[in-house]
Amino acid sequence: MPTGHLFLAQLEQETAVSRLVDAFLDPTFAGIHQLTWFDWLILVPYFGALAILSVYGLHRYEMIRTYFKNRSRTATDAPRRFQDLPRVTIQLPIYNERYVVERLIEETVKIEYPRHLLQIQVLDDSTDDTHPFAEALVERYQALGYPIEYRHRADRAGFKAGALQAGLDTATGEFVAIFDADFVPPPDFLERTVHFFADPSVGVVQTRWTYLNRDYNFLTEIEALLLDGHFVLEHGARSTAGFFFNFNGTAGILRRAMIDDAGGWQHDTLTEDSDLSYRAQLKGWRFVYVPGVECPSELPVEMYGFQVQQSRWAKGLTQCAKKLLPGILKADLPVRVKYEAVMHLTPNISYPLMVIVSALLLPVMIVRFYMGPFQMLFLDLPLIVASFWSISAFYLCAYRELYPKTWKRGILLLPMLMAVGVALTVINTRAVLEALFGVQTSFVRTAKYAIGSGQARLSTRRYRSRSGWLPYVELAIGTGFVAMIAFAVETRNFLSVPFLLLFVTGYYWAGVSTLLQEYQGRLRWLEQRRLEAASHP
Repeated sequence: MPTGHLFLAQLEQETAVSRLVDAFLDPTFAGIHQLTWFDWLILVPYFGALAILSVYGLHRYEMIRTYFKNRSRTATDAPRRFQDLPRVTIQLPIYNERYVVERLIEETVKIEYPRHLLQIQVLDDSTDDTHPFAEALVERYQALGYPIEYRHRADRAGFKAGALQAGLDTATGEFVAIFDADFVPPPDFLERTVHFFADPSVGVVQTRWTYLNRDYNFLTEIEALLLDGHFVLEHGARSTAGFFFNFNGTAGILRRAMIDDAGGWQHDTLTEDSDLSYRAQLKGWRFVYVPGVECPSELPVEMYGFQVQQSRWAKGLTQCAKKLLPGILKADLPVRVKYEAVMHLTPNISYPLMVIVSALLLPVMIVRFYMGPFQMLFLDLPLIVASFWSISAFYLCAYRELYPKTWKRGILLLPMLMAVGVALTVINTRAVLEALFGVQTSFVRTAKYAIGSGQARLSTRRYRSRSGWLPYVELAIGTGFVAMIAFAVETRNFLSVPFLLLFVTGYYWAGVSTLLQEYQGRLRWLEQRRLEAASHP
């Protein structure tokens, strides 16, 4: 083709592209687009995912309604009391908990109960210097006359579930109380819980978690808000309405006969507590939730530690759903109980669905531009109300129940709470997919530093897990959402910007804070090594 013709052809192509771009950016152009098969290929999975998310959102509204309908039935004091107190075993499962084990043992031996009826087991699977340190602590308290004993396993078979089951071999108690390493049991814990077992049908008494370091940083405040929603509304609604709910693995007490009847502690899921809970309730055992008994604990103070904890819970609960739901659906139970069990065991499927929504968001924004602002409003508004407003209502109600005088602060926390939910999307999606496809992984502990005692122990990287590729993926996805915001502004889709900002904030918060904390941890570790070398020339 001659050069002049080539130039004219190129100019004509550029003019055509320019006209297309001008038309695309012209607001009067929107609203005349007819949907093609490609548009439907994008819109159907997008709105399908949102529709499923809305089912779980509507369930949150139902939890709120059930809670307020039945909260007058909340258990406070045991209706009957033992004439003669029963024997109780307290189990303290630990694994590499050098910084918190001393606090745990010190507070546990303060529990008010007749010593001749009490047995305290320190079940230690540690592979570091926690082992000799904890053993020496136990020997010291034994010498003081406390009924405490030390058991160490070298193989860590079955992880926490294996340790608890092994402890039962020498347990002397009719009832078993369990406290994880980051908990601080109150002195009157047994006095306020054991008498509920005077009813022979009761298998578990669960108490409410509170938090020693709630105000340590912004992340711990959001974590506390998330857990408050679980302990106030979910546990409160399920326990008072007669639905199944779970023992949380700590800060509770179990009947030994119930554990045996349900098949004992099993370690084929990462949430052995939920697994045992459902197996026991299918056997007819009754669970009691006592929110008035508070058991302080320590929250993860670092983003990656929090993500690891949440991904373990997400994977474990999904494993329980695969394992238990077929039996639950076949059981002779009311339909409402079965429905609630499904909603309880499967909510983490929302994380893969959020990935689908995120991946389709940009093409959907393009299609929506052509369709105009009103053509999809009849779909948008109900889904937004069901999916996202329900989150705000759920956690704000829980916050107001606990803090009626300062509940308005909860409103300020809601955007960051949603951003933290976004920050969990990638790691929890991986966890859920691993559970669905049967990928087995080990139990990864959550690092604890005795932050609540006022002694920050972040100067070592010993207990930190390396985040690997995760923060870089989060930063890349966050950058993609920045591009979407630019597109939304360019196409005058300003209503989408606040929604997109939540994704940018969540992914950037997760990625940047993880990398920064790991960098600071390495600097502190190097400085610690330098000081040790200087002191030992």
